[in-house]
Amino acid sequence: MANFNNYQFHYSLSGNKNQQTILFLHGFTGNSQDFSRVIPLLSKSYCCLAVDLPGHGRTTVNGDETCYNMSNTAQALIQLLDDLQIDKCLLLGYSMGGRLALYMTLHFPERFEKVVLESASPGLKTEKERSHRLQADLQLAQKLENSNIKDFLLNWYDRPLFKSLKKSPNFDKLIETRLANNPLELAKSLRNMGIGNQPSLWGKLAQNQIPLLLLAGEYDDKFTTINTEIASLCPTASLEIVPKAGHNIHFENIDKFGSVVREFYN
Repeated sequence: MANFNNYQFHYSLSGNKNQQTILFLHGFTGNSQDFSRVIPLLSKSYCCLAVDLPGHGRTTVNGDETCYNMSNTAQALIQLLDDLQIDKCLLLGYSMGGRLALYMTLHFPERFEKVVLESASPGLKTEKERSHRLQADLQLAQKLENSNIKDFLLNWYDRPLFKSLKKSPNFDKLIETRLANNPLELAKSLRNMGIGNQPSLWGKLAQNQIPLLLLAGEYDDKFTTINTEIASLCPTASLEIVPKAGHNIHFENIDKFGSVVREFYN
């Protein structure tokens, strides 16, 4: 645990402590355990730091709901790196964690050497889109607060985005790990870190100097399109479409995911 200001971060630190650190940021409804199959593929060559983001896992927040938003969470993670005396590291974010990773890359470029964005986006482009999505996020958060968490999760993963994930033989195990989350905390995350409340990062992509590896699953048409556009706007970005995977690539095709990440970081 690392305790400062309004955050008490729960995290795991594993692997080769003498080597460069990779900071792992999970997606919505996940936690630091989401990368438990990825870390062994990288831990011989890297020190792996996986964090429970605010609203998830065993991290606790003592301040108001603004502590759950992207800018404050990013600043708190930089403080965590300072606390651990990690001046510069590698970064890997999935989905919500990928949106946060992109924000951190663009706002704290001196802290990151190379960044992997898995099924991530720079947010929504227009105020109208953000306003519409925020209303949907607020309604979903309210539903989350008033429903059984297992029912909510099954409903969440029933979306077309996760069609291939649901076919995985380990899908039930994935749901089981997510049941440990507190629905009231998840609702705070959704209201504040959801894509409806996120500032658009599209306009900043052209200025980015940090090497980015964009990963999208071959079955994930939506994020393949988004990441193709990111790659066209950002000169340091390269895009890899990962076969036999949808939105959650590191869960659906772990071997390919591990090899492309290792190759990029090396």
